[in-house]
Amino acid sequence: MSNANVNIRVDKSVKDQAKKIFSELGIDMTTAINIFLKQTIREHGFPFDLRLKIPNEKTVQAIKDAENGIELSKTFGSPKEMFNELGI
Repeated sequence: MSNANVNIRVDKSVKDQAKKIFSELGIDMTTAINIFLKQTIREHGFPFDLRLKIPNEKTVQAIKDAENGIELSKTFGSPKEMFNELGI
Protein backbone atom coordinates (compact mmCIF):
# COMPACT_ATOMS: atom_id res chain seq x y z
CA MET A 1 0.00 0.00 0.00
CA SER A 2 1.40 3.38 -0.93
CA ASN A 3 0.61 6.43 1.15
CA ALA A 4 -0.61 9.81 -0.03
CA ASN A 5 -0.74 13.05 1.92
CA VAL A 6 -3.96 14.98 2.38
CA ASN A 7 -3.78 18.58 3.53
CA ILE A 8 -6.91 20.14 5.01
CA ARG A 9 -7.71 23.37 6.83
CA VAL A 10 -9.83 23.16 9.93
CA ASP A 11 -10.61 25.51 12.79
CA LYS A 12 -7.99 25.03 15.55
CA SER A 13 -10.65 24.62 18.22
CA VAL A 14 -12.38 21.89 16.19
CA LYS A 15 -9.07 20.10 15.65
CA ASP A 16 -8.13 20.29 19.33
CA GLN A 17 -11.53 19.03 20.51
CA ALA A 18 -11.54 16.16 18.01
CA LYS A 19 -7.93 15.27 18.85
CA LYS A 20 -8.86 15.03 22.55
CA ILE A 21 -11.78 12.70 21.80
CA PHE A 22 -9.68 10.54 19.48
CA SER A 23 -6.98 10.33 22.14
CA GLU A 24 -9.56 9.12 24.66
CA LEU A 25 -10.56 6.46 22.10
CA GLY A 26 -6.91 5.45 21.73
CA ILE A 27 -6.46 6.63 18.14
CA ASP A 28 -4.76 9.56 16.47
CA MET A 29 -6.13 12.04 13.94
CA THR A 30 -4.70 10.12 10.96
CA THR A 31 -6.38 6.89 12.06
CA ALA A 32 -9.70 8.69 12.65
CA ILE A 33 -9.62 10.27 9.20
CA ASN A 34 -8.71 6.93 7.61
CA ILE A 35 -11.68 5.31 9.39
CA PHE A 36 -13.95 8.05 8.03
CA LEU A 37 -12.62 7.62 4.48
CA LYS A 38 -12.89 3.81 4.55
CA GLN A 39 -16.45 3.97 5.88
CA THR A 40 -17.28 6.50 3.14
CA ILE A 41 -16.05 3.99 0.56
CA ARG A 42 -18.04 1.13 2.15
CA GLU A 43 -21.22 3.21 2.33
CA HIS A 44 -20.74 4.86 -1.08
CA GLY A 45 -21.42 8.17 0.65
CA PHE A 46 -21.23 9.76 4.06
CA PRO A 47 -21.13 7.10 6.78
CA PHE A 48 -23.81 8.94 8.73
CA ASP A 49 -27.16 10.55 8.05
CA LEU A 50 -26.65 13.93 6.41
CA ARG A 51 -29.83 15.89 5.91
CA LEU A 52 -31.71 18.94 7.03
CA LYS A 53 -33.95 18.33 10.02
CA ILE A 54 -37.16 19.62 8.43
CA PRO A 55 -40.25 17.94 9.90
CA ASN A 56 -43.00 16.75 7.59
CA GLU A 57 -46.46 18.36 7.57
CA LYS A 58 -47.96 15.86 10.04
CA THR A 59 -45.13 16.43 12.53
CA VAL A 60 -45.41 20.22 12.22
CA GLN A 61 -49.14 19.96 13.00
CA ALA A 62 -48.47 17.68 16.00
CA ILE A 63 -45.93 20.20 17.35
CA LYS A 64 -48.44 23.05 16.96
CA ASP A 65 -51.16 20.98 18.65
CA ALA A 66 -48.85 20.14 21.56
CA GLU A 67 -47.86 23.79 21.97
CA ASN A 68 -51.54 24.74 22.07
CA GLY A 69 -52.54 21.89 24.40
CA ILE A 70 -54.67 20.20 21.75
CA GLU A 71 -55.18 16.41 21.94
CA LEU A 72 -52.40 15.82 24.44
CA SER A 73 -54.14 12.79 25.87
CA LYS A 74 -56.98 10.47 25.09
CA THR A 75 -59.09 8.53 27.54
CA PHE A 76 -60.51 5.06 27.05
CA GLY A 77 -63.42 3.29 28.73
CA SER A 78 -61.42 0.10 29.11
CA PRO A 79 -58.00 -1.41 28.42
CA LYS A 80 -59.57 -3.31 25.52
CA GLU A 81 -60.59 0.00 23.87
CA MET A 82 -57.04 1.31 24.29
CA PHE A 83 -55.48 -1.82 22.79
CA ASN A 84 -57.95 -1.74 19.89
CA GLU A 85 -57.02 1.91 19.23
CA LEU A 86 -53.33 0.99 19.28
CA GLY A 87 -53.94 -1.98 16.99
CA ILE A 88 -52.70 -4.49 19.54
